[in-house]
Amino acid sequence: MKYYVGIDLGGTNIVAGVVDEKFNIVSKASVKTNCPRPSKEIADDMAKVAIQAVKEANLTMDDIQWVGIGTPGIANSESGIIEYSCNLGFDNTPMVEYIKEHIDKPVFIENDANAAAYGEYVAGAAKGAKNAVCITLGTGVGGGIVIDGKIYSGSNFAGAEIGHMVIEVDGPQCTCGRKGCFEVFSSATGLIRMTKEAMEKDSESVMHQYTADKGGRVTARTSFDCMRKGDKSAKEVVDKFIKYLAAGITNTINIFQPDILCIGGGVCNEGDALLLPVKELVKDEVYTKNSPKNTEIVIAKLGNDAGIIGAAFLGMAK
Repeated sequence: MKYYVGIDLGGTNIVAGVVDEKFNIVSKASVKTNCPRPSKEIADDMAKVAIQAVKEANLTMDDIQWVGIGTPGIANSESGIIEYSCNLGFDNTPMVEYIKEHIDKPVFIENDANAAAYGEYVAGAAKGAKNAVCITLGTGVGGGIVIDGKIYSGSNFAGAEIGHMVIEVDGPQCTCGRKGCFEVFSSATGLIRMTKEAMEKDSESVMHQYTADKGGRVTARTSFDCMRKGDKSAKEVVDKFIKYLAAGITNTINIFQPDILCIGGGVCNEGDALLLPVKELVKDEVYTKNSPKNTEIVIAKLGNDAGIIGAAFLGMAK
């Protein structure tokens, strides 16, 4: 049996997992990222959790084929340098070099959304596809594209920023500097913003009591749960969210025409309440509506493990 290590570097946690050749996670270890702090300290902790995960699996580094890393930001997979990551404060950080100070194995690096997409491609919802796109609805909207088994990251390693295509000119401000981005409407953050806006306009909405019962916190579930209670304003929020999500997905399908497009992130726990109306809208809007073969839209299967599994198999992708 062959084993690989995948490291999922996040703004909150660093998680490492040992993955076997059948895509099973054998063990995990994690530590808080504790940003902001020097990149070298974060790299040292990444190496430590990787080594810890190997020990948890009752293996040694001699049993490991390679180490893969999924990181936010622009990750140059050729040089091993994280060229820029605004959330982590990285600027031309030689991450592979730092990790190899502790681990004498081949080390591969890729953007975290690309790594997660590759995980779904090799072991999840996109397994068996030739070409696939994965869209993650989280704090932002992440994108990952796999073409003929290879991760597409563009000529400057910053490709697949699907969340930053504009779908409403002069719409709400996006953190990237543009206005009306897909991310502004279809991320969990965007859904929460639209929910709060609806609550401000409708003082009688069930959403007020719902959030009060949950400590006053508005979440990405608020509008969906209150829609099921028959609340009109909540349904309007959900309909708007689905409308924009379908528009972004349609744009993506029109450009790439993948075999499979999978969507992930916590919002996807809504299941058919999200997926079925999205599919209906896309079916009517996609350019190839009359084609005998159209992109299959599915919910991602691997959840938070996608990044670990995808990172672990980056050596295969490269």
